[in-house]
Formats: sequence, C-alpha cells, structure tokens
Amino acid sequence: MNPKTTRQGQKIKEITNFGSLLSALRLCPPEGWWESAFTLRLSPSEAAGHRCGHKQMLTIIAYDIAEPKRLHKVAKLCEDYGMRIQYSVFECRLEAKRFDCFWDSLVSLIDANSDRVTAYKVCASCSKDVRDAGVQMHSEKAIAYVF
Repeated sequence: MNPKTTRQGQKIKEITNFGSLLSALRLCPPEGWWESAFTLRLSPSEAAGHRCGHKQMLTIIAYDIAEPKRLHKVAKLCEDYGMRIQYSVFECRLEAKRFDCFWDSLVSLIDANSDRVTAYKVCASCSKDVRDAGVQMHSEKAIAYVF
C-alpha cells in the first residue's frame, strides 16, 4: 500500500483505530495537561481557615400558599435562593445572614392567616446522608455550559 501525502508533502500514516485517529489529528492532549493547567490553589475561605461552604447550612423550605398570585411570588423568591426539589419544597445552602434575609423576605410575602412556610435546618453531618430516589426535575436556568 502506498502512503498518501498531504499538500505539504508529509506522509500520512495509516490509521487503524479511533485512538490513533485522535493522536494523528492531535486532538488528544498530552498526559498530565489538566493538572498543570489547573493547579489546586487555596480559596480565600480555605486560606482563612475554613473550607468552602463550611459556614453554609442545608435548609429545606416547604410552603403551602392559599392564593395563586402569592404562591407565584413565593416560588420565584425561593428559586432565587435555592433549588426546587418538589412542587412546594426547596433545598437551600445559605450562610446564616443570607438565610435570615431570605426568611424575612419570605415571611413578608405570605398571609399569616391562610399560608404556611416552614424551614428545616439540616446539620452538616446529617446533610451528608441525604437520600433521594427517582427523577428530579431542575427548574433552574443554565448559567454556564462546560465542554
């Protein structure tokens, strides 16, 4: 079999599998490139002595709102602070001050005579053992795509 040549006169190797095709096209990065490109550096919170997210607490927000217009406002506010895990249940990971701000905004939206909002705080060790099963739908909008 005669080797083929490119316009520049370079000989083209016979490609036997997909891996050698990628190598021939130079689409495979060199070994260890990821580690050298993205070295692990301490974040500001890690440098200050605590892990990222260490001060955040998992909080489950559940609500029952009687009026549809208020229900929509409460749902929109909850979407700004957490992730919907059921129709009227949200999972939030917030620091204490941010949660207090969120809670105050939430309470201001409801009618205390006909609505109910409940927050369950889950400690860090218990949040590591959260279990779920089945399909979970995310209503969040994509912020970034990683390829």
